[in-house]
Amino acid sequence: MKPHLPHHLFTFLFSVILTLVARPNAAIIPVAGEGSSQPTIFLPLVAQGNASPAPALPTFNDFVASVTNGQADVARGVYVAGAMALTIEQQPQGNPAYITRTPEAVSQFQSAAYFGVTGLLAHSHLAGAQFFNLNVGQEVSIVYGDGSARAYRITAQHRFQALEPYNPNSNFVDLDTSATLSALDVFNQMYAGDDHVTLQTCIAQNGIASWGRLFVKATPIE
Repeated sequence: MKPHLPHHLFTFLFSVILTLVARPNAAIIPVAGEGSSQPTIFLPLVAQGNASPAPALPTFNDFVASVTNGQADVARGVYVAGAMALTIEQQPQGNPAYITRTPEAVSQFQSAAYFGVTGLLAHSHLAGAQFFNLNVGQEVSIVYGDGSARAYRITAQHRFQALEPYNPNSNFVDLDTSATLSALDVFNQMYAGDDHVTLQTCIAQNGIASWGRLFVKATPIE
């Protein structure tokens, strides 16, 4: 049975994230007690800016060698042939709002991991810019610290408009269906369910840096 989705810390966490967006040099604030058995449920707000060109990609074998550190159960890299080769960094314990500012890295979303989903977060002016180049049908490899890899295939891209981009209680509009959803509804769609990978970044439009959200989903290759 999948864990029940708690949401009592939902609004508080969104408020913390918005503080960090408004004050980018502010200290990262832990939002869940260390050792807590329950995740904090929210949609991370990742920054938008001017993207830098992606560097030349290593071969898959070279990439695996570069991220291997002996930790068998820890995701260390995500690779898409011809498109992306990024290091995966773990969020500090108890701080699911943290998103790395390392240019060629993503952060693994703790709250998604609680539900058995690999959520990967990146600012769209950094590694998140590469998410827009991904297409349905491409293979995504998650590489672990022991050098093993798990293969997924991109099955969908989802784009949402935040009706109030900086409001912690904003609803979202699914740009494919025009349906209006709560942030918790979107979280459930993107980060709950069976084993899959979800990559998330922000969409800028109409001069609003956090106008929307992009999600790219990939399911296991049997």
